[in-house]
Amino acid sequence: MELDALAFEHAPIGLAVLENRIIRRCNRHFGDMFRRDPCDCKNVSLAAFYASEEDFQVIGARVLAGLQAEGRHSDERIMRRDDDELFWCRVRGTSLTPDNPFQRAIWTFADLSEERPLVALTQRERDVAMFTCRGMTSKEIALELKLSYRTVEEYRARLLRKFGARKLAELVAKLSGMPL
Repeated sequence: MELDALAFEHAPIGLAVLENRIIRRCNRHFGDMFRRDPCDCKNVSLAAFYASEEDFQVIGARVLAGLQAEGRHSDERIMRRDDDELFWCRVRGTSLTPDNPFQRAIWTFADLSEERPLVALTQRERDVAMFTCRGMTSKEIALELKLSYRTVEEYRARLLRKFGARKLAELVAKLSGMPL
């Protein structure tokens, strides 16, 4: 096995090469994380690994914007294993075709489930949680999601209750998996 192929196959993080959001190649760690044989992932849409079709569409639009602006993107999101178990995953990617960012890209996937237990959240709660972790204010989140400031505040209050946090800083720490 060539050194490059050996490094790809045995990297200590999930790796996938995508073409138009279709997996063309992935490594063993990716397969283990998603509980699939890597060979069975070839030519499968990345949609199969998202928590929902809505997540695939909404997050995909954000990813595309990031790739168009900077050629790379990173976030943390809930993904789905082959047995339908949901888990938090850190995802980072770089487009290899800047003029058409989804045409060809390489992505890393890191399982965060040991440091961040999954709490059942609605799509809007996940959106508000993600933007909160990025340090956005309620007003900024409201503009981004086209919601009222008060609606975002209500979502944040729900997140505080669901995560058993007393303050926003504590919520962010719990969402990001930081020790308290």
